[in-house]
Amino acid sequence: MVQAPFLHRTVATTRSAVHELHVQLPEEAFSALRRSPDEMARDLRLASALHWYARGLISQERAAQIAGLDRTDFILALAREGMDAFTVDMTSLRRELADG
Repeated sequence: MVQAPFLHRTVATTRSAVHELHVQLPEEAFSALRRSPDEMARDLRLASALHWYARGLISQERAAQIAGLDRTDFILALAREGMDAFTVDMTSLRRELADG
């Protein structure tokens, strides 16, 4: 029987529901990156948060939450990856300048 590469489970907590995603990766992925499963899980959370934040799909605060970091540590992670911590499009910048 072949298992699905992604499995999902919702776990209720006292504050809110937490969703667990189970991803199947070949053993070679761990050895190639020299990462334990726990380290890989942290890396995947951070990579996802960085990706979604950079695309403008989530806020910095939400990205930090997804990555399991506080906002300061998330900003530091952005810096380590050479990514912009703050982005302003030209329309927003013109509006801010006009508003004084």
